Parts: sequence; C-alpha cells; structure tokens
Amino acid sequence: MTRNRSLVRGVALLAAVTLAPLQASAQGRGSTPARTPDGKPDLAGIYSFSTVTPLQRPDALEGKATLTDEEAAAFEAAENTRLNRDLFDPEKGQPSAGYAPRAQGGVLSYNEFWYERGNKLTRDKRTSLIVDPPDGRIPFTDAARRRVAEMRQRSDSGLGDSYADRPLADRCLQGFNSGPPMAPGAYNNNVQIVQSPGTVVIVNEMVHNARIIPTDGRPHTTLHQWSGDSRGRWDGDTLVVETINFRRETSLQGSSANTRLVERFTQVDAETIKYEFTVTDPTT
Repeated sequence: MTRNRSLVRGVALLAAVTLAPLQASAQGRGSTPARTPDGKPDLAGIYSFSTVTPLQRPDALEGKATLTDEEAAAFEAAENTRLNRDLFDPEKGQPSAGYAPRAQGGVLSYNEFWYERGNKLTRDKRTSLIVDPPDGRIPFTDAARRRVAEMRQRSDSGLGDSYADRPLADRCLQGFNSGPPMAPGAYNNNVQIVQSPGTVVIVNEMVHNARIIPTDGRPHTTLHQWSGDSRGRWDGDTLVVETINFRRETSLQGSSANTRLVERFTQVDAETIKYEFTVTDPTT
C-alpha cells in the first residue's frame, strides 16, 4: 500500500459524454498485474490522477482532439504560467483560473507552494478528458447552462443568502476533485484503493472521503447521501461501480441529485489503472 502508482483517467458523460484517459507518473508498467486470493485483479494501492489536461476542451482548441509534441509543450508552459498563484495580480485576480477581481470579492489566499495540480498533459496529449461528445464539452441544456453561470458568479463573488447556497466543496462536504466522479483539481489528486472479498473502499486525499462499495450483489438502498449510494460488480477484469441517490450536486460541474454515475476501473499494468466514468443527469 506504500507504492505510488498512477491512475490513468478517463471520464464519460451520458448523452454520450466520455471523458478521455489521463494519467500521472507510473513505474513498472511492464510487470504482471497481481490478483487477489479470490482471483480478482488486485487494484489496491495509492494513485495520483493529477494533470493539466482540462476536463472540457478550451475554445481556443475547438476541433482539435490532440496536440503535437511541440503544441503540447507550448500548452503546458502556458497553463503552468496561467495557473501559477505567485504570478496573480491581487487586484485583478485571475478570472480564467476561477479567482474574481478584488472589487468583486475575490481573495487570493494561498500561494503556489500549496498547489500540486500536475504540470503535464496526458500521455496521448488530449485537449480534453471528455472524449464523447467529440467536441470535448459537457452537453448542458440551456436551463442548466444558465444555472451553472449564475452559480459560478455567486460563488466567485462570495455571495449567498445562507450557508446552504454555497457549493458542497466550500463546506468541505465534498471535495472539488474527490467525487464521485473523480476529476483532477488544483491539489490533493491522490486516492487509495483498499480491496477485500465483497468490498472495495476508495479513500480520497481530498476531504478524506472514504467510499465503501459492496461488490457482493446487494441492491442499492433508498438512502440519499452526499457521495451517493455505490454498488460494484466485476465485468471480467473491470470493476464497474454504479452510484445513485445523491443528496445534491456531485463534484462534476452542473450536476444534480438526479445524477447516475457509472465508473469503470481497469488495470492496464501492475502500476496503472484506467479510470472511466459515464454520467447521466436529465436535469442537466
């Protein structure tokens, strides 16, 4: 459990939104994956899913699914500069990185020392983690787009009529990257998987969220929880986890309590897991 492995990330949103694989450093990729005593792939370990590959494709890269080596190097350099907190103007903020100007209530609290968002694109140099729809964007309804814009404006400006108006991540009830679903963020992009016969536990570094997932065939409960109600099953060598019954939104932008999430964990080699997720949310 002390090994530092990598999580190759891919995500998918229904309507068919699939978010593409992303990964961090890995060791021993050529070695043979281990198996548990009951014959299942041994997913246990500590993984990182940090990357600068954005969830959604930037407008400037519209129509371009991947980058050349030269383009990738330029993108990484530009992103590492854009996101560097030590380079922000405290008066102007950095709206493109989610920090409003001071006149709009923005406050630059932490400096760059505290961030570990990763500094590289995924190995395939994708321009978005979303692979379906092909444009690399979340297919919001018009109503959801308006709702997301309003929530972002209120959040960036620090406005709210009560604590309940704040995002769940602000209240540390959910991490902004811990999920479910898991997606790279500014820091705490690490996760531990603990596995035993009939159960898998996913422990995120962010807010120390521990998701206990039965894989013994028991049905979902009717209890609504912040992280939803997860049930797992094995599809060959892939762990498939379905999560429903959320209380409010997930860590995915624009989502709601109506979210149905399906995650797939597939071992690529002894040090790497491919992580994909599909989201269905009729509200959004």
